[in-house]
Amino acid sequence: MSKLNPFRFDTVPDGAVEDFLRDGYIAVHDAMTDEAREGLIDEIVTSRPVADFLSSPPEDRERPTSRATSGANKTSTYFVRPWNDRGPWGHALVDAPLVKALLAATIEPGYHFCHSALNLAPRGSDRVRFHQDHHHWKHENPVNLAERHRYYIQILYYPNGFKRGDRSLSVIPGSHRVAPTEEATPEAMLSGAFNQEAGRSLECLHLELPPGSFVYLNARMFHGVEPKPLDSPQAYRIFTIDIFKESGPPHRYTQEIPSDWMDRADEHRSQMFDRETYTEESWK
Repeated sequence: MSKLNPFRFDTVPDGAVEDFLRDGYIAVHDAMTDEAREGLIDEIVTSRPVADFLSSPPEDRERPTSRATSGANKTSTYFVRPWNDRGPWGHALVDAPLVKALLAATIEPGYHFCHSALNLAPRGSDRVRFHQDHHHWKHENPVNLAERHRYYIQILYYPNGFKRGDRSLSVIPGSHRVAPTEEATPEAMLSGAFNQEAGRSLECLHLELPPGSFVYLNARMFHGVEPKPLDSPQAYRIFTIDIFKESGPPHRYTQEIPSDWMDRADEHRSQMFDRETYTEESWK
């Protein structure tokens, strides 16, 4: 497999690990090279399913479908999980030197690739409310209790970026420090009820990122997405995500690795891909 490098630098920025531990995320601005950013966008929008979606009338996009499959859902966004139909630049994101450096600095060795997704949000796309994606926190099976405090890392890529309030990412920095109880809702956190437990004032922060940026996020942190205005100057916001977990039992959505990925995998990728796939029986 080609060893393209999509990023402008290979090492973790100064202070980034401290920011991650304190806030629960790192926003890395303008990280992709121009060639990688433009190449990744081209790979995505010229793929047949995405091209068909973008060329269809908006009213035809509003048919409900499972978020576990590709296509348009009731919010008129395109979503596919897992995102297996990648081009060379999409594949390069999985183990780029910067990605490996960030994971090595924040997660135990022997981590696994969990799953991936691709989303395009056209004008008029709905809000995504504040939520956590560390699913072990919301289930009480023995495996969930044992895995609850282990890392589940999401890397959110925005090749065409976003303006604040225009399908932008919103976060509650420090919310990853609050125990996962029924009372620990986003509303309660923003009311100040959990400031003492978090060791800080919990407030909502609306991000704005230039094209080619990414967010490295602890999935225990509450995050959400603003709606995309009908009059947005950007026709659609592109979002891809790769998720990594510590070694151990499958997390929710831990995907089956395509055979061609395995055939082309080097030693590092083979180690990341060598894990169980999630099924409905995994947590019983």
